[in-house]
Amino acid sequence: MGFFEPVAREFRVLGSMRRLLKRAGSLKPNSPKTLADIIEHWVATRPDNVAIWFEDKSYTYRDYDTHANRYARWAQSLGLKRGDAVALLMENRPEYLFAWTGLIKIGVTVALINTNLRERALAHSLSISGAKHLVMGAELADNYASATADMQEKLAVWTTGGLIQGTENLDAALAAQSGDTLPKNVRAGLTAGDKCFFIYTSGTTGLPKAANMSHLRIQSMMHSFAVAMKSTERDRMYVVLPLYHSAGGVCAIGSTLTVGGSVILRRKFSATQFWDDCHKYGATQFQYIGELCRYLLNTPTHPLERKHQLRVVMGNGLRPEIWPAFKARFKIPRIIEFYGATEGNVALVNFDGKIGSVGRIPSYLRNAIPTRLVQFNIEKEEPVRGPDGFCIECKPGEPGEAIGKIDEERGRFEGYSKGSDTEKKILRNVFQKGDAWFRTGDLLKRDKTGYFYFIDRIGDTFRWKGENVATSEVAEAISVYPGIKEANVYGVLIPGTDGRAGMTALVTAQPLDLVKFKVHLEKNLAAYARPIFLRLQGEIEVTGTFKHRKVELVKEGYDPRTVKDPLFFLDPVDSQYVPLTPELHDRIVSGEIRL
Repeated sequence: MGFFEPVAREFRVLGSMRRLLKRAGSLKPNSPKTLADIIEHWVATRPDNVAIWFEDKSYTYRDYDTHANRYARWAQSLGLKRGDAVALLMENRPEYLFAWTGLIKIGVTVALINTNLRERALAHSLSISGAKHLVMGAELADNYASATADMQEKLAVWTTGGLIQGTENLDAALAAQSGDTLPKNVRAGLTAGDKCFFIYTSGTTGLPKAANMSHLRIQSMMHSFAVAMKSTERDRMYVVLPLYHSAGGVCAIGSTLTVGGSVILRRKFSATQFWDDCHKYGATQFQYIGELCRYLLNTPTHPLERKHQLRVVMGNGLRPEIWPAFKARFKIPRIIEFYGATEGNVALVNFDGKIGSVGRIPSYLRNAIPTRLVQFNIEKEEPVRGPDGFCIECKPGEPGEAIGKIDEERGRFEGYSKGSDTEKKILRNVFQKGDAWFRTGDLLKRDKTGYFYFIDRIGDTFRWKGENVATSEVAEAISVYPGIKEANVYGVLIPGTDGRAGMTALVTAQPLDLVKFKVHLEKNLAAYARPIFLRLQGEIEVTGTFKHRKVELVKEGYDPRTVKDPLFFLDPVDSQYVPLTPELHDRIVSGEIRL
């Protein structure tokens, strides 16, 4: 059996990839089938199946549909129709799903607003959606209030879950509507190509952009997860990621709602209560972000952490240094790592669990999956072009930007609400005149057998000592040191030097032995990749989807006069980390200390 196992595994992976490609190819923009039709199918065929579990309460598909129908009729009473937009600002709870499901039933596009936004960023997100109405959870009234001064046009605000002065009582308005089945012609003329959602980029390097998400794209993402995880109506997906983002609000919930299964909603992720919830609700699936796995590993042993029913977890960002430990400690039968972006057309899936890989494209599927890596100039932040003016595809082992060919069949790119934002993500005349490819903004590498590995976000990778430093790889090497809970790596400018020097913000479980830590770095990192500056923090700020924030840290720099956290500097004379004092800082920036 040992001889034939690799062949058998290859056939299993090929079968999974073919199912995904077949499912993707069966969805067409002109199809009349929308996301609402999928939900209504299960309402008609499995009305008593539990669709949603939330805080000791369950909702069947019949219950789900009744609430959604009230939202649809409420929207109709306001004159809303196909092509109009409504903004949705609410924490994770069943009403979130009721709201967008009801609105898309009548062809309304729903703008899923990031619940962490405030002030200008929130005002901007609401404005670019084109919405005239906002459905808001009362718990986020303060966020909205902070944005009103920056809003050029005021919205009609409908609040659920409490009475907020100056807003309409949505709960009362919904109670006045019927929850009965809607007429069959309510979506007449609506197709899969019509917009379903606006989903926003994180805005970590600027104001958020609203990605156009059609019913076709949403269905494709949901079905892909269901196929990859082999979901059935018996599955229960535990959802702790925010519903405003594609990870939690599309992929996670879609993996079970598209097959008549259940979603277990939690308002926010809790590492200490994670296993209690999984055990209590009988979760069989979980979608992770890599940092969540790290948080769980950093918690004390829980009596239920191996007494669960999880059969498969799927997500992205699970770094290779914690992958085996996560799988072994928590007895996870199967891990499926994937790579993809909300708005992009590049998607990779690691079906066979190869540690560290985000997916594989075998040579015999290159034509069917037009994803390529092209050489990239880190300093100029642009792809390298050869003498003929075309981009140069990377060789195995060579990092490059991942791009996906844009076409209407299997490589749709639906862009953003703002046309200029769309054009920035398109790379033209790549391998031949007139072709167009979507730019992921990510650096990956591929080995000889077709496995892909994530390297870094473009903009996070920096040059130092004439070498490219991938922040994710440095963080990976640092994170395996005992006592390191989190490591956020970035580059900072030093006057008179070329490139950027490495700096790392660290969260530790115990006092850091800087001498031993330096020895660890010497064993695991090249000299140019070792961080010059260390910053010790109580916690690292993350986005709503648990990605490390770097922009603010880069701006704050390494001046101990303004940075209150403990700072350390890798002294080039004795090659040890020493406390960074104001006097030492001044010697560094003046060039007195040469690096």
